[in-house]
Amino acid sequence: MSVAATAAEVNLYGVATEQLAEPGTDRSPYAALLRFYELAKRAEWQVRDLPWGERPPVPQYTGSPQKLARRNDLWRSVVTQQLQADEIAVEMSAQLFRAAPEPEAKLFYTTMVQDEARHTEAWLKLADEAGGAAERDPYLDLLAHMTLEADTLEEKVFLMQVFYERLIIPRFRTIASASRGTVLEDLCNRLTVDDGIHHRSGMAYERVLLTDADHTTKRRLVEAANRMLPVFVQHALWRPKAREFIGRMMREQDIRMLREDIETGVRNAESLGLDVSDIQLTI
Repeated sequence: MSVAATAAEVNLYGVATEQLAEPGTDRSPYAALLRFYELAKRAEWQVRDLPWGERPPVPQYTGSPQKLARRNDLWRSVVTQQLQADEIAVEMSAQLFRAAPEPEAKLFYTTMVQDEARHTEAWLKLADEAGGAAERDPYLDLLAHMTLEADTLEEKVFLMQVFYERLIIPRFRTIASASRGTVLEDLCNRLTVDDGIHHRSGMAYERVLLTDADHTTKRRLVEAANRMLPVFVQHALWRPKAREFIGRMMREQDIRMLREDIETGVRNAESLGLDVSDIQLTI
């Protein structure tokens, strides 16, 4: 079924939305969420679709046993960090499903919960094939706490989809380019598509949520961003012991990429009608 951004065509979803929405309400503001719902369903893949057994799980090298062990530990740490992030994302997306009152939003979040659960399943299998999980990132757990404990739906969507989902996409691309010919590359390419849908749907939903929002509500989003960004910077620059050496070598590049990513996030916030003049970008 094709979906277009008109009220008439939104009514094609009558069974899914009109029975849950107040009769006679204009559902056209939520048409974008239905488009992303359909797009997410079409983009759905299964963990079995990954090239298990056809490609190595992570990059392989030659050299001494010590060198090989160090290299594998490096990639195990990369996989573990992404596994941790998607375990958290399952909780966040399930919370968004429960919190969103609109049927169109609930429909979309059914796909997002499934996506994050599927991502977690894939990372668990990849971690096992790469030799097991490694050290967790303490800053990711702190970011999760900040989002899960946020007071309003506007804040949760803003932190999870407007910022986090957008900021992670360049990381997936970087990991994919560094792991050519592996299951890890294939997985990161798939997650780039999924999280792109999550981010764009979040932008669309937040725009609707903020249509009639007062100054206080919008101000709280900027305050949430200022609380989140310093922790996100620590997360982005944190490296477990297995990657400390690489982290020192790439610190300047990491800081440059991080600054660019945050500036993009701030522009997204500005496009939602927020006053971003007080958002702090100190890195």
